[in-house]
Amino acid sequence: MILVTGASKGLGRAICDRLLSKGIPVFGLARNIEGVPFPSMPCDVSSYDDVKAVAQRLKKEGVKVQGLVNAAGIASMNLAVTTPPDVAQNIIHTNLLGTIYCCQLIAPLMLRHKAGSIINFSTLAVALGLKGESIYTASKAGVEGFTRSFAREMADFNVNVNCIAPGPIDTNLLKGITSSQIDKIVTQQIIPKQFTPDAVSDLVEILLDERSHSLSGQVLHVGGA
Repeated sequence: MILVTGASKGLGRAICDRLLSKGIPVFGLARNIEGVPFPSMPCDVSSYDDVKAVAQRLKKEGVKVQGLVNAAGIASMNLAVTTPPDVAQNIIHTNLLGTIYCCQLIAPLMLRHKAGSIINFSTLAVALGLKGESIYTASKAGVEGFTRSFAREMADFNVNVNCIAPGPIDTNLLKGITSSQIDKIVTQQIIPKQFTPDAVSDLVEILLDERSHSLSGQVLHVGGA
């Protein structure tokens, strides 16, 4: 079973749909799971207690967790000097601490089997240093650093940890960003085109495959920087 956060919409939902289409069972986490057509549980990843409750339930039910995809995330296009403190805290708590909490609490369910894959999510904005995304970029830069170190910690247990850093993908995360802003970002990519959730799902499939276990601690850019 693959555990996917942010499973109710956006990239998380697209990844779940892809895995299910391949016959791979998934378990979704989201703040609101109303209408989610696969096994799921309400969870705010920025809450350690929420994530702990998920881990305890899966352990109690004897679920074999083979992978974790940390797709939950939020963004706010704004200059750092005009970003309210509660917004800044919410971004850091969800994107960075949420990823850390899920890794901390779900990884032990893989360690007992000495096998598994963890995929975290960053953004091309880290490599490009995009204007107007400094706090979002900071949260994701933290995810990248955490991923590299955590991969070393998990290596002895045959659990690989990687990070996907997409460019602008057409999901709700881009709400409020104009097409001209998106075009400007895309032109800075090595491959100057806007990619779809399908492209990200392709990469998730590859990283979840046991044959990719020699690849760990990497930050993989969709579009290139």
